[in-house]
Amino acid sequence: MNDRYDAGAAGYGADQYELVGYDEYGQPVYRQVQAQQTQQQPYDPYAQQHQQGYGYDPYAQQGQQSPPAYDYGTGGQPAPDYGSYDPYGTATHQGGAAQGVPQDLYGQATAGTTGRQPRVAEQTARQTPHIPQQAGPDHDQEAPGEPQRDYHTEQFAFVEEPDAHSEDVIDWLKFTENRTERREEARRRARGRIVALAVVLALVAAGGVGYLWYAGKLPALSSEDSAAGTATAAGAQKRDVIVVHLHDTKGGGTSTALLVDNTTTERGTTVLVPNSLALTSDDGTTTTLAKSVEDDGSDGTRDALDTVLGTDIEGTWRLDTPYLQNLVDLVGNIDVDTDAEVPDPAAKKKGQAPLVNKDRDQTLSGKMAVAYATYRAPGEAQNAQLERFGQVMQGILRKMSSDPQAATTTIQTLAQILDPSLTDKDLGTFLAGLSDLAKGGDVKTDLLPVQNDGTLSAQASARVVKNVLGGTAKSPDKDAAVSVSVQNATGVKDNTEKARVVLLNGGFTFLESGTGTARTASEVVYADAADKANAAEVAKTLGLPAGSVTKGKTSGSADVSVVLGQDYKPSAG
Repeated sequence: MNDRYDAGAAGYGADQYELVGYDEYGQPVYRQVQAQQTQQQPYDPYAQQHQQGYGYDPYAQQGQQSPPAYDYGTGGQPAPDYGSYDPYGTATHQGGAAQGVPQDLYGQATAGTTGRQPRVAEQTARQTPHIPQQAGPDHDQEAPGEPQRDYHTEQFAFVEEPDAHSEDVIDWLKFTENRTERREEARRRARGRIVALAVVLALVAAGGVGYLWYAGKLPALSSEDSAAGTATAAGAQKRDVIVVHLHDTKGGGTSTALLVDNTTTERGTTVLVPNSLALTSDDGTTTTLAKSVEDDGSDGTRDALDTVLGTDIEGTWRLDTPYLQNLVDLVGNIDVDTDAEVPDPAAKKKGQAPLVNKDRDQTLSGKMAVAYATYRAPGEAQNAQLERFGQVMQGILRKMSSDPQAATTTIQTLAQILDPSLTDKDLGTFLAGLSDLAKGGDVKTDLLPVQNDGTLSAQASARVVKNVLGGTAKSPDKDAAVSVSVQNATGVKDNTEKARVVLLNGGFTFLESGTGTARTASEVVYADAADKANAAEVAKTLGLPAGSVTKGKTSGSADVSVVLGQDYKPSAG
């Protein structure tokens, strides 16, 4: 409980306190006084504060008189009139009071005065044994006539002191906000860079595709890789074509390739033509490419190829193996990715190092190039050897000079006797143009797809005949040649291929019937009596005895059926 301890409270005896003012923080200041009155009127806390002696009105006009205040310590008698309150204690008392008694800021008389502070506020004292006396704030006495003192906000209790923790919180919020903004800005910049990069890449890709389309080098739209859809139709493109026949002067046999320079698309192609391709000879009979080269010569073979392929060959280049060797040496060797080890033909003992090793990027001299271009391993098809010849021609084109005059000089140095339809200058200029394309990677090699019977399939050969050569396949009528089916019963797999070559070269149509159980004697069977002479001719072509011909049932649609036995000798065919 709290007891009242103002001047009129009972139970405190002589130890009574009175309010003397407030400190700079607004806290009440008390002092201990000696009680002089036995009776005290109750204190009215809501009394008018403008009464002089009870309190002071700092805004009161100087010179105005306030009603006399009652001194509660004197039994309610009027207190002496001290005149107007001077907040700086410089005013003098009026009405017989002591003159020149200074008062402090809170209205308390300074030391030496005999009057009491008239205003005593009601307070609730805490239950403590003793309330220490608190001194009011000391103010220096100011001389009369000086300006009144200004009050500052620091003197009032409601002014809040800054909190260090609040500053830390504000700094942390600012730091977090700034870091978040920086992250968002970095993300926006990154997204902007990605979008810009995507736009640049799209423009570059569009430009590249546009250039390839304009140059006619787009794979999906190239005239050489599609049947239609190009700016210029395949048949309307301008092509320069010559045929090359490689003659193996030591091993025998020939290899044929067509060199094509498409001046419209600025692309070149080496078309490899298998020897089994069926052609029509000068007398109207069916023959093969290999036999036509040997029998009909350059002009007859060129005309037959034009008929079958529907193209226009401008000239024939007969290249014997000695001239091939000299040509490779003149251009300074060639680089080829070899696919087989080629033994040295001049080796006298077995087991010696091969002349050509099987590896990538092999440098071949003239001698090595000839050996590689004509090499055919045991059991290999003729197409394998033909593809090696194409590799050698590709290497020559890459090493040939792109200058027409220099290329012509190289051809003249060979001292060849060329076909009248192809002069040294024409051949040199043609090879220089292909060389320029080959060095840029614009010359490729294609194999003409020939079926087992030597004919061309319209669907299989369209890519090469129509797109590369700009022609139309026109194989000889099958009825014009005798069809022969062959079953290999010799026990040697390679004999089928050898028999096929022999029959095709003989003007027959070859049909393969697979492999049968090994047997000793061969057999040649015909079903129609009209084919008896044809059966006898087949036996003679294969080197079989005349007694092997017999009448019987043929296989499939073949005119003559042959079963090769162990008495078949390929060398005799």
